[in-house]
Amino acid sequence: MVWAIGCQPAPASKTQVPVAEDSVFLTGTFFIVRHAERNPGEDSTLTPAGRHRAGALYNLLKDSLISKIYFTPYKRSIETADSLRYYLHTDTSFYQADTSGENLVYQLTRHNDWGKRILIIGHSNTIIPILRSLKVEGPLSPIHENDYNRLYRVKMSRTGTELTESCYE
Repeated sequence: MVWAIGCQPAPASKTQVPVAEDSVFLTGTFFIVRHAERNPGEDSTLTPAGRHRAGALYNLLKDSLISKIYFTPYKRSIETADSLRYYLHTDTSFYQADTSGENLVYQLTRHNDWGKRILIIGHSNTIIPILRSLKVEGPLSPIHENDYNRLYRVKMSRTGTELTESCYE
């Protein structure tokens, strides 16, 4: 019996794809909120107070030129965005809630949404990781279970990241 063993050429090394200087990658304006008040349960809907808060969010952001809304596939997250989605016909996309913010960054990249004005609906345990994944540095106050009124505005540019925090009712 004769065995023939051929030599395989070494696999080509991966080359990095250069990012053009005018690229919008890792830039944009992001409005980040926690879903509004919810009923008890795993995949619950909004309470009357939560629906009121979702309306307040609409009134606050309706003129902000938001081009897309990212939310998790939970009813409370979707309902928080409903007014903006329906009345402004805003494009939407799901992301999976995680405690690293990585899935959101992946989805932003996959959908080519860097450089845009984006609303992100998150959860009490995901907002801080999302802010960190958007390059926000420095101390951040924890989000408690009864905190529903915080609005974070993150402006990312090639020169840095700026965070503005406010409250809405």
